[in-house]
Amino acid sequence: MNHQRRTLSKLGLAVALAGAAIQLLLGCYYLAMAHAPKPHHLPVGISAPAEERSAIVPQLERDGSFRVEEYSSADALVAAVKERKAYGGYVHDAKGPTLYVASAASPAVANLLKGMYSQEYERRIADSVGKVTAAGGPVPAATAARLAQPPAIVDLVPLPKADSAGSSLGFLIQALSLGASIASMALGQLGKRVDRSTMRGLGHAALLVVYALLSGGVALLAMSFYGVGRGADHAGLFVAFSLVSLAITASTAAAVALVGRAGALVGALYFTLGLIISGSSIAPEMLPHAGRTIGRLLPPGAGASFIRDRLYFPDASDHLPLLVLAAFACVGLLVVLARNALAGRTTTA
Repeated sequence: MNHQRRTLSKLGLAVALAGAAIQLLLGCYYLAMAHAPKPHHLPVGISAPAEERSAIVPQLERDGSFRVEEYSSADALVAAVKERKAYGGYVHDAKGPTLYVASAASPAVANLLKGMYSQEYERRIADSVGKVTAAGGPVPAATAARLAQPPAIVDLVPLPKADSAGSSLGFLIQALSLGASIASMALGQLGKRVDRSTMRGLGHAALLVVYALLSGGVALLAMSFYGVGRGADHAGLFVAFSLVSLAITASTAAAVALVGRAGALVGALYFTLGLIISGSSIAPEMLPHAGRTIGRLLPPGAGASFIRDRLYFPDASDHLPLLVLAAFACVGLLVVLARNALAGRTTTA
């Protein structure tokens, strides 16, 4: 009896220490990725006279915070923002200085650009007033009028009222990732009731596809309850949600097929480690280099980009996220099929 108690005590202590260690690792990981987001080569645009460009661009690119692309006109810069090639940009033409942003791409980045622009605008006005008053003259009426007006800022792709904080995408990706991981593990357990064979592999793959389609429909249904995505391309959103779900379930199922129950950790890692670097809540360019690079190559990150474009940026190019999602989904299904077919032949032999 005493021996059993000592054994249980040791096991209990080991579990407690393991839990504390996992908590420490996760805490350090989350804080390392997102405790103080700041821009890293964040793409922005500028269309202004050469003299003004030469003064602005080096300041923005000095510490690697921004990557500035020059555009020939305001229309070209606006098109770039709507195609998600830039988060925003500065234009100075005959109409005067204007800042363009897209809060639907990232509310935090839009606010960052607005704050920087407002500070610079106020500094320039103050310099103009200082030069005039230093010369002993009165402040010109035009300068006084500009002091009374806020700087011109245009939000090209604003967030709708139903998603005013821009957090809906993060919640949707979280629900997709968790649901897909659980479904993949559950479907894998059901499959154990039947011996491995080509037919079992086909059945398992078919169930993964059916779940993915159901998942896409459920995600759209949940959005409709709260008015999120009203007016968006619902057919495109259905495809996006379903493909994200299939990429997660199929790749998790493939890992289980290859290494057994331990493969289920892949789904757990998508949820615990992949979400914070997915770009669904924090713009990828606001994350450390490793985080944003790995995040874009995982289903949650590729899915966040793909779904955001279907929601707000129909003109954006989706080649990379679509390729990532298709690769995880197709390779995962092929592994499930091949593993079952090969095991079936071995059993028959």
